[in-house]
Amino acid sequence: MGESSGEGPPGPLAADRHDGRDDGQNGRDGQDGCDGQDGGTPHAPEGELGLAQATALVVGNIVGTGIFLLPAALAAFGTISILAFGVVTVGAIALAVVFGRLGARLPAAGGPYAYSRDAFGEFPGFLNAWSFWITAWAGNAGIAFAWVGYVNYFLHWDSTLGKVAIGLFGLCLPALINLSGVRNMGTFQLVTAVLKFLPLIFISVVGLAFVRTADFGPFNATGNSWPAALSGAAALVLFAYSGVESATVAAEKVRDPVRNIARASVFGCLACAALYMLSTVAVFGTVPHDELVASEAPFADAVDNMFGGGVWGGVMAACAVVSGIGALNGWTMLVAEMPMASARDGLFPSVFAKVNARNVPYVGILAGTLFASVTFVAAFSAVNAFSAILLLATFTTAVPYMFSAAAQLFWLVTRGRRAERRHMARDVTVAAIALLFTFWMVVGAGTHAVFQGTLMLLAGIPVYIWIKASRGEYGVDRTKEIK
Repeated sequence: MGESSGEGPPGPLAADRHDGRDDGQNGRDGQDGCDGQDGGTPHAPEGELGLAQATALVVGNIVGTGIFLLPAALAAFGTISILAFGVVTVGAIALAVVFGRLGARLPAAGGPYAYSRDAFGEFPGFLNAWSFWITAWAGNAGIAFAWVGYVNYFLHWDSTLGKVAIGLFGLCLPALINLSGVRNMGTFQLVTAVLKFLPLIFISVVGLAFVRTADFGPFNATGNSWPAALSGAAALVLFAYSGVESATVAAEKVRDPVRNIARASVFGCLACAALYMLSTVAVFGTVPHDELVASEAPFADAVDNMFGGGVWGGVMAACAVVSGIGALNGWTMLVAEMPMASARDGLFPSVFAKVNARNVPYVGILAGTLFASVTFVAAFSAVNAFSAILLLATFTTAVPYMFSAAAQLFWLVTRGRRAERRHMARDVTVAAIALLFTFWMVVGAGTHAVFQGTLMLLAGIPVYIWIKASRGEYGVDRTKEIK
C-alpha cells in the first residue's frame, strides 16, 4: 500500500526514535542495545502474526459481545439506526484506511502512540499511550461485564459473588493465553474469530431472504427531530468499531508489517462493517419492531422467527461467549503492547518494557488485567455500569484516533508534498473524514464521559513528570539563550 501510493520509505519513527531531549524529530544515537537498524527498539524476532491472524486480531477486537444486543438498543430509535450505522461505517472505514497508511509508513509498535509522537512530539505521544492504556483495561472490564450475562445463560450463577467469579475467570483466562506466547494468542484469536463469524454470517445472509417490510417499524421512533435521533443511534454504534487500530498497536508482532498492517486494518474493518450492516438489516426485518425493542436476545429471536424452535437462544448465547472471550484475548494483548512501546522510548515506567522468555510483555498484561478486574468488581456497585464504562472507553479511544488522523493529515500537508504524491486530494479527504469522525465520537460519548475521561488524562501528567525526572530529562535549558 505504501509503495503504490508513493509515501516513501517505511518507518521514519522506527528509524528516528529520539532520546527525549530534542523536539521529537531527531534520532536516538543507537543506545539500549539496538542494532542500529531498528532505531532504538531492542531487536525482536520476526513477527509471528501473519495476515490471517492480524486480521483476526482486528476482527476479534472489534466484534465483542455488544453486537448480540445492539439491534434491540438501536430499535428504540427506529430504522434511522440503519442510516446511522451507514454514516458511522464510513467514518470507521476512513479510520481503517488512515491506520493502514500510517502502519505501512511507520511500522512501529504502539500504533497511535507512535504516530502522534512522530508528528507532534513526546508529550502528545505520552498522552495517547496513556489514553489508549485506559481504553484497553476499562474496555476489558466492560466486555467482561456483558460476557457474564451470556455465560450465565448456561450456569445461572445469579448471585453477585457468582457473577464476579465468572467475570474474573473471563479476564484471567486471556491473560494466561497471552502469557503463553504470541503464537498461542494468535491461534486462539483466529479460532474464536471464525467461530463468532460463521453463525453471524449465516443470520446476516440467510436472514435477508426472510425480511418483511412490515417488521421494520417507523423511521424515527423517538419523537425527537431526525438529526437528534440519528446522533443518538450513532452514539451507540461508535464504540462498536473500537479496535480498528489493533494491528498497528501490535506492529512488532506482525509479520511483514509494512504490507500486513494496512491489509489487516482495512480487511478487518470491511468484514466487520459488512457483518454489522447485514445483521442489523436482517434482525430489523425479521423481528417486529415492538418485540425487538424489548428483546434480550435479538439474534435468537430473529432465527426463531425464520425457522421456529427454541434452541436458538442457547446457540446465540454460545456465540456471544466465544465472541467475548476472543475480544478479551485480543485486547489483553493490546493492553500490554502500547505501554511496552512507550516504555522503550522512556515515556512509560520502564517496568512495562520487561518481557518473559516468550517475548511477551508480562508486566503490562498483569497490570492491565489487575486494573480491569478492579474496575469490573467496582462496576457492580454502580448504576448503568456497562453503559458508563463503554462511554468512557469511547472517549479515551477517540483521543488516540483523533491524533492519528491528525498525524496523517499533518504528514500529507508537510512531508507528503515533497514526496510528489499522485493521490494527495484523495488521501487528504480520507484523513479529514477520519478526523471529523473522531470529533463525532467525542460528542457521542456525552458530557459525563468526556469529563471523567479528561480527569483521567490529566492524572497522567504527574506520571509523565515523574518518568522524565527519573531519567534526568528536564527539557531544553533556555537560560543560557536568555543570557
